[in-house]
Amino acid sequence: MHYPQRQQGMTLLGWIIVLGLIAFFVLLTLRLLPNYLENFKVAETLASLKNEPDITRKSPAEIRKLIDRRFIINDVTRIEARDVTVTNDKGRVTVRAQYEIRVPVLGNVDAVTKFDESVELIRN
Repeated sequence: MHYPQRQQGMTLLGWIIVLGLIAFFVLLTLRLLPNYLENFKVAETLASLKNEPDITRKSPAEIRKLIDRRFIINDVTRIEARDVTVTNDKGRVTVRAQYEIRVPVLGNVDAVTKFDESVELIRN
């Protein structure tokens, strides 16, 4: 009589490796997700400048002050308005937020996320 070969599942070591990988990616997601959510707020703040009346007639300092107030309201803490570059060129204002965030993951291993958001405002 011939019996079919027994099926075997994952070993204990296999389960430990799989659970370790799952835990690592969950940890990485929990560390990086706040950065992306805050970047969404930064992009939203810059996009909202298009709805501001006479924004192209304001000085870069006034635009930064407006951005700073909106960052405070939206609880943006990883970038400040002084880090935002405002360039004015013949009725065309470009506002750019270029920054990176470094967060610790495990021990001396860090994760770096780089963001570059910009909006171009054209005088009507």
